[in-house]
Amino acid sequence: MPVSSHPTPDSTTRPSTLDRLRRLDPNVRNLGVVSFIADVSSEMIYPIFPDFVTKTLGASAAVLGLIEGIAEATASLTRYPFGRWSDGAGKRRAFVLSGYGLSALGKLILAVAFVWPVALLGRFVDRVGKGARDAPRDALLASGVADRNRGLAFGLHRSMDSMGAVLGPLVALLLLELGLSLRWVFAAAVIPGLLSVLVIKLWVRERAPVPAPAPASGEGAGRGLVPRLKLPRSRAFRRLLLASLVFAVGNSTTAFILLKASSVGFGVKAVILVYVLYNLTYSLGSLPFGDLSDRVGQLPVVAGGWLVFAGVYLGLALTHSKATFIVLFAVYGLYMAATDGASKALISRVAPDAERASAMGFYDTTIGLAAFAASGIGGVLWTAVGAGATFGYGAATGALAAVLMLVLRERDAGIPAHAATGDQR
Repeated sequence: MPVSSHPTPDSTTRPSTLDRLRRLDPNVRNLGVVSFIADVSSEMIYPIFPDFVTKTLGASAAVLGLIEGIAEATASLTRYPFGRWSDGAGKRRAFVLSGYGLSALGKLILAVAFVWPVALLGRFVDRVGKGARDAPRDALLASGVADRNRGLAFGLHRSMDSMGAVLGPLVALLLLELGLSLRWVFAAAVIPGLLSVLVIKLWVRERAPVPAPAPASGEGAGRGLVPRLKLPRSRAFRRLLLASLVFAVGNSTTAFILLKASSVGFGVKAVILVYVLYNLTYSLGSLPFGDLSDRVGQLPVVAGGWLVFAGVYLGLALTHSKATFIVLFAVYGLYMAATDGASKALISRVAPDAERASAMGFYDTTIGLAAFAASGIGGVLWTAVGAGATFGYGAATGALAAVLMLVLRERDAGIPAHAATGDQR
């Protein structure tokens, strides 16, 4: 059924945001707690991992790049297969539990690594865990929430997740100030990783997807060792994916922003603190933007976030000021707050329940691979022309993607712009 492009007629009778939060499925809050605890664990490691590899283990910067390249490619490539397997098995919770468990194991491997290949193994196991859990977790979160509250639900989840990214680096800084070595900080990070698994075991409940109509011969989902590539049937999903890919090919790694921070004069600890500020604005903005996306529509919120990204990247291309950089990096957190939860809510609405993990996994995999290419392009531009070229390229693709997204909103009623039942074409 096509979706109306107009807001809900009687907005005066709409429950308050607080009431809607109270009525959300308990899985939303519980999965938010899981992500908060797990992100504390991950972000305790992220800012200090380069020093651990290059100084503690004595590896080169090229080896560090190899480890991180393999790690991020692993996370991207595994999301779609695990999403398909989750749909095919008709289960979500087991994938979420095993994914977070693998991530905790990966951190333990890092803590006992004395040569860089073992560190590579630890990052590989950690990222396989991320690939295994993300799409089934998002599908599980969406399954107990009405369409009209999807933005709020994902906004709450992203807010709790990114608050973990605020606390994690601060905990790491505290432990280092207390005299612990990098290795012992890694060991400490295993504890919240295990706690996240315990929360899933105790409080997250399975919600099996609504079965899809029987597939035609040879089209079974998720069977076999390697699932066959199959796009969700939603035409709206494919058009949304197109706009997102245009954006992703210019959305290079945040490491370039951190490199820019160094180039304008920030020291290592100051870079970590500015990174914490980014995560703080991301966390504080996620819930309001999720709520807004339910009220005015996910598409305009995502498109607006991309325009903010374009403005931030343009500013980064031009600035040499510390104060301006701090403001821009904080605003960059608002771009993430506007787009991350709203895009997940939108994908969850245009994909049928039985294909939801596949859709989310495919989206994350393709966008992750495009972002990987974007980082390569950004690195070449930075080396050949300068930082301004990297950020200028990102600003251009961000603005172009926002325009394309708004065009799709006007031309295809199959992409739900407002809180109504999505078209499942």
